[in-house]
Amino acid sequence: MSNLLAIDDLGDDFAKILRWAITYKDDDEIAPESQPLDGMSVGCIYEKPSTRTRVSFEVGINRLGGHSLTLLSGDIQLGQSETIGDTAQVLSRFLDGITYRCYAHADVVELADKATVPVINALSDLHHPCQAAADMMTIMEHSDKLEGIKVAWVGDGNNVLHDLMLACAMLGVDCHWAVPPGHEPNSKVVKRAQRIAAETGAELVQTHTPVEAVTDANFIYTDAFVSMGEEHLETKLADFDGFQVNLKLLEHADQDWKFMHCLPAHRGEEVTDEVIDHEQSIVFDQAENRMWAQMSILTYLLEKNSWDVYSDIMEV
Repeated sequence: MSNLLAIDDLGDDFAKILRWAITYKDDDEIAPESQPLDGMSVGCIYEKPSTRTRVSFEVGINRLGGHSLTLLSGDIQLGQSETIGDTAQVLSRFLDGITYRCYAHADVVELADKATVPVINALSDLHHPCQAAADMMTIMEHSDKLEGIKVAWVGDGNNVLHDLMLACAMLGVDCHWAVPPGHEPNSKVVKRAQRIAAETGAELVQTHTPVEAVTDANFIYTDAFVSMGEEHLETKLADFDGFQVNLKLLEHADQDWKFMHCLPAHRGEEVTDEVIDHEQSIVFDQAENRMWAQMSILTYLLEKNSWDVYSDIMEV
């Protein structure tokens, strides 16, 4: 049994998982007939409110023939009057898989450790692997090849950046990130990404200057400067002065730049309307691809035999 707690858990199959998602999305003949999760039930636990995560999982599981059971924080006793470990073992008796959108990464680690069915991290404070899968799927759709591609991140050293750098490293894509001093990504995650990059040839570079990161970049990515749950950090926003992605900053990027954002966007803070609404913005492709990428991941983790069969049919 395998879990997905961070994007590098997918190992050498990552690129194939993304190609599976792209082919499944584009093949009108195969997709309507395929029901690899037929008869399966997936529990989706949410400690945080969600738009894209909840809708993409529920619709995606339904498209695969499975049943999605949404469990909000007030619906179950997870970590309150019952331990996470006990809840994991109980849910495993009813479900074929569990997705968990939580605050503390340690909680999804504990859930996965005690569960006897695959667990997917739908977001934690340290990792956001499903977003990274959608991101790289979108980049692949908008690129003839990954060799020579540069992705630039401008913003906070958060969970989205952690899995973005890991995903880029896995696929041999250069990733440069600009963060304000004091807001650097987790050093242990960076070291993991660097070890992977040493094998794939990806270039990983950190800077505190947005222009340096963005120069000649093909894909420019940002996220909210103040994440959900950090609203109490009243002074944090001031640290990001000069880090807004606007048309002036994008003058330094490749002329065919594409703009990315995991959403929701705080327009006027990390990005201007002119950029996010630009014809070269691909943020809504990213949003849609959350579903397709997760459908491939769900099939890969919950029904590997079917995933292999469809891989052969689709010649992935």
